[in-house]
Amino acid sequence: MTEETPGFEEKPDVPSGATPEDAAEAAESPEDAAAPAGDAKSEQPEEAVGLTAELDQARAALTERTADLQRLQAEYQNYRRRVERDRVTVKEIAVASLLTELLPTLDDIGRAREHGELVGGFKSVAESLETVVAKMGLQQFGKEGEPFDPTIHEALMHSYAPDVTETTCVAILQPGYRIGERTIRPARVAVAEPQPGAAGTAGTSGAEDEKKASDEESGAPDEG
Repeated sequence: MTEETPGFEEKPDVPSGATPEDAAEAAESPEDAAAPAGDAKSEQPEEAVGLTAELDQARAALTERTADLQRLQAEYQNYRRRVERDRVTVKEIAVASLLTELLPTLDDIGRAREHGELVGGFKSVAESLETVVAKMGLQQFGKEGEPFDPTIHEALMHSYAPDVTETTCVAILQPGYRIGERTIRPARVAVAEPQPGAAGTAGTSGAEDEKKASDEESGAPDEG
């Protein structure tokens, strides 16, 4: 009967010529050797999930920044249009103010021309001034015989006339001026309206003339 020696531990087989390090590696259990492979497999899905989350965050940030850029671009375009509109408005106001101050001078030139006093050097200066204001967009309006329009005419005198069928400008006391569609001074005019009752009188006279011609054609004797 063989007696077991107490304290003796069974050691794995080690090939002959193996180094002590090889013996230590062989002494490790199979479970310990398989553990690193299992950890690598468990860490790989966690890393993929982390990358996916980071990608989603990057996409959300990109979408937000793109929306901010589009909103900023729209605001800039609106700002440019508003500045351009304000610039044009300020220019029109400045030009209108300047030309309004020159209207009395243009009135004097017009009166001098009507009286035959626009001669010599004064004529050249006046024509040069009229050319300049025309280039700046100033237009004169108001003619005798045109229908009265309260939006562009200012009636200073009123009368009745048998030869008009509607309220008509019969005299231009002061011409009107406009810049484009903007009136800077209405034309000051004298107006005439149709004679009250002129239409009824004319109608009665015409009827009597027609009756007299009809009687003459029928040969009816005059009442006597």
